Amino acid sequence: MERHQVYEQLKNRLKQQGISVRCLEPMSRHCTIQVGGPADLFIAAASCQLPFLIQCCREWGLPYAVIGRGSNLAVSDQGFSGVVIRLLDGKESIRPLAPDGYWLPAGVTLAQAANRAVQDGLSGLEFAHGIPGTVGGAVFMNAGAYGSEMKDILTQVQVLTPDGEVLHLSPVECAFSYRHSRFCTSGELILGAAVRLRPGDPTAIREEMQRLWQQRREKQPLEYPSAGSAFKRPPEGNPPAAALIDRCGLKGLCVGGAQVSEKHAGFIINRGGATAADLRELMAQVRTEVQRQTGVLLEAEIRFLGEE
Repeated sequence: MERHQVYEQLKNRLKQQGISVRCLEPMSRHCTIQVGGPADLFIAAASCQLPFLIQCCREWGLPYAVIGRGSNLAVSDQGFSGVVIRLLDGKESIRPLAPDGYWLPAGVTLAQAANRAVQDGLSGLEFAHGIPGTVGGAVFMNAGAYGSEMKDILTQVQVLTPDGEVLHLSPVECAFSYRHSRFCTSGELILGAAVRLRPGDPTAIREEMQRLWQQRREKQPLEYPSAGSAFKRPPEGNPPAAALIDRCGLKGLCVGGAQVSEKHAGFIINRGGATAADLRELMAQVRTEVQRQTGVLLEAEIRFLGEE
C-alpha cells in the first residue's frame, strides 16, 4: 500500500476517535528555536491518548516521534517523514496526591505545574518555573536549574515500553544523571510522573520564583528564539560550556541566521531566517574550535529530529 493511502486510513481512524490530524505541518511552529520542515502528519493529543496513537502507528508501520514544547529540539529542514505527536495536557489534568504531591501528565508544562504548586502552598518546583518545557521532556533529560533537578522531586514515572506495556518506575530505575536518564536510549515514552513537594509559604514561594525568573531574564537571550543551552556541562573539572565558548572568542559567531548569543555564549539563537542546517554547522564549528583551543569536546544538549 502506498504511504499516502496509509496516511488516509490513519486519519480516518483517528477522526472516528475525535483526534484531528494535520498534513505537512511546519515543525518550525513547534520548536522554540523556530526551525524545521514539515511533518507528514502532525497530531496534538493528551498523554492518555498516547498508547492508542503509538499502537496505530505501529499497526501501519509508520515512523513516529513524540514531542512536548520542542524547547531543546531542532527538526531537519527536510522535516520528518512520518507522524509527529505533540503532547498537550492542560493544567486541569494535574491531579493532587496525598500528602504533598501531584500526578503530572507528560504534556503539562513545568510553568503550569509550578503555578499550581504555589497556589497550593507547596515548595520544590520553583527552579522549574522558567524552564520552557513539559514534564515529559523534563523527566526525559532530567532537566534542572539553579542547583535543583527533576530527580530531586520525582517519586514515580509512568512509561510506555516499545512493546506497548505500561510500567511504573522508581527514580532509581530511571537511572538519572546530569541531563540524562534511561529514556534517552530505552525507547520508552513518558506518560506522566508523580512528584513530592513540601509545604511552604505561598508568598515566599512566589517571590523565589520571581527572583529566579528575573535572574534568567537578565542572563539569557530570551528576546530571541533558541533551544536553550546548546551544549551540556563538560566533565567535572572543566569550566561551563558557556565559559569555554566565551574564552575561545566565539560570542557572536554566525552561520546564516544562527548565532552564538552575545549575551550568553551557551545559547545559540535564531536571529531570523535560521535553518536547521545553519544550527548544525554553527554547533560543529563551535565544538571544533573549543576542542582545538581547550582540548574539551562539547556534547550537544539540543536534540535533532529528522535527517539532513
